Amino acid sequence: MAEDDLPAVLAVAERVHPDFPEDEAVFAERLALYPAGCHVLANGAGIGGYLIFHPWQGEAPPALNTCLGALPRPASAYYLHDLAILPGLRKAGAGGAALSMLMAHAARMGLGTVRLVAVGGSAPFWRRHGFLPVGTPELAGKLASYGADAQLMALSLERR
Repeated sequence: MAEDDLPAVLAVAERVHPDFPEDEAVFAERLALYPAGCHVLANGAGIGGYLIFHPWQGEAPPALNTCLGALPRPASAYYLHDLAILPGLRKAGAGGAALSMLMAHAARMGLGTVRLVAVGGSAPFWRRHGFLPVGTPELAGKLASYGADAQLMALSLERR
């Protein structure tokens, strides 16, 4: 992903996640802080999706639509900020391919866990890829900003 891709990335985000809007500044900051975790998924006619992940510390996810300021050091896991794919690319298996890219990167970097917040009924997709729900009642308030069905999930790469 490059800075020039951000308008197209925002357009995908608006189509895929209309209930979870994020400002361009959030995407720009993730790209600036961790470019190795920002990828566009091409669909032949342009950008049909994107993957954004970054190092993170602890179980609590970052607040939705919030800049981080800096990445935590040391990191204990990767946080999958977003995987958004337009319908045409979903049918072509882009989700699995993007996750394979993330898992390979995490393995190279030595971080053994990937965390995410499943939104919009996506938990079954994440379960198919090995993610398991993380039961943390103390995070219920933080997850509320992600929607009523938001579910914190994690994947241990050691068990994969």
